[in-house]
Amino acid sequence: MERSPQQRTRIDNALERLQQRAEIDSEPVIKGRLKRMVGLTLEAVGCEAPLGGRCTVELEDGSTAEAEVVGFNDESLFLMPVGEIHGVTQGAHVVPTSKQFQIPVGDGLLGRVIDGAGKPIDGKGEIEAFEHRSLNGKPVNPLNRSIIHEPLDVGIRAINSLLTVGKGQRIGLFAGSGVGKSVLLGMMTQSTTADVVVVGLIGERGREVQEFIQKILGEEGMRRAVVIATPADDSPLMRMHGAMLTHTIAEYFRDQGKDVLMLMDSLTRFAMAQREIGLSVGEPPATKGYPPSVFAKLPKLVERAGMGGKKGGSITAFYTVLVEGGDHDEPIADAARGILDGHFVLSREIAGSGRYPAIDIESSVSRVMNDIVSPEHEQLARHFRQIYGRYTQNEDLISVGAYQQGSDQRIDEAIQYYPLMNEYLHQNRGEAADIATSITLLVQLFQSQQGATAG
Repeated sequence: MERSPQQRTRIDNALERLQQRAEIDSEPVIKGRLKRMVGLTLEAVGCEAPLGGRCTVELEDGSTAEAEVVGFNDESLFLMPVGEIHGVTQGAHVVPTSKQFQIPVGDGLLGRVIDGAGKPIDGKGEIEAFEHRSLNGKPVNPLNRSIIHEPLDVGIRAINSLLTVGKGQRIGLFAGSGVGKSVLLGMMTQSTTADVVVVGLIGERGREVQEFIQKILGEEGMRRAVVIATPADDSPLMRMHGAMLTHTIAEYFRDQGKDVLMLMDSLTRFAMAQREIGLSVGEPPATKGYPPSVFAKLPKLVERAGMGGKKGGSITAFYTVLVEGGDHDEPIADAARGILDGHFVLSREIAGSGRYPAIDIESSVSRVMNDIVSPEHEQLARHFRQIYGRYTQNEDLISVGAYQQGSDQRIDEAIQYYPLMNEYLHQNRGEAADIATSITLLVQLFQSQQGATAG
């Protein structure tokens, strides 16, 4: 009987896993013991395992808990529990298991919600997968990456026309709490032209996971989406794995030649999880409490997104970066700006005025926009930003009545355009605007005001 390529792949993977298990079972089991536990870090002696390897820790009631090697010193292994761990005692047996933890991936992930270990949490049964991949991914040779040359429609008028995003671009969404970043991400998932949407909810409140899936993403958005949820009460290791798994799944679909929109909320929570792990194994706090490993892992994670190689496909990534108190120079925000291809700033003042999405056009930039849009589009966007910026720079004088009309023709022009610009930038939830429509409305905005002035 002739088997399909997918069936053959599944059989080969199953045989490979059986062979690996047989090899592991044939090796003598060397049991170590638990020397001590400080915070969430376990120190084991008497056994060996590679960095990133897994061990099982025997608990008081006879059950076992899984832990991962996060460091070592002399003869000691430092382990971090993968999940909750209770009933652990000093001297408990520690047994190394498989050398590398891998996650099942496949088209069966679409429409599903999983945790940081790749296990479904939506109650819809097991996930059918034909391939297993490492959480760490494989680095792409920079010379094999395609150049970003085509825009990606995200359905947001302000972004499509004034901050155009290219397929394979990586953007930071800088925002504090309560300024509508989750709503903006949800609008993108519903309106984008990308083939697949991968959403990583890392370190957020558990309540927000259900709200995002049901109210913001919706049934329509879930059909082509995969959601990875590791809320704030998960262990720091699981939160880190959630971020890495988000990229692993996005890489799988990119390797199938698909355009992927990846949304990760948030990059800051990933950095905080690594900070917890780094400090727990003795790393010195270098920059405002963040150890050096945080700034080493950020670029490694972000560089996994972008354009693919010969197989085509792309990962266009949006990473939210928390800037509590408006501090855009805090360590994670500053590091993120340096490794991303642009940053969009959500302003609390703009959100307070009732305009959503609350994108601060003046403070935001897309570094590849000029390479992927026409000269006419680029000129229109530049003209919009110039007039909009002129108004905001003189807003205090205008609002208190200190400016006299006719004193400066350019400011007079900004006063005339500003209400139309503000209306153009506002977009209701559920409203979609593709790139062509966004540009057409931008042209009409200038034409209507010019006609009114001439009349």
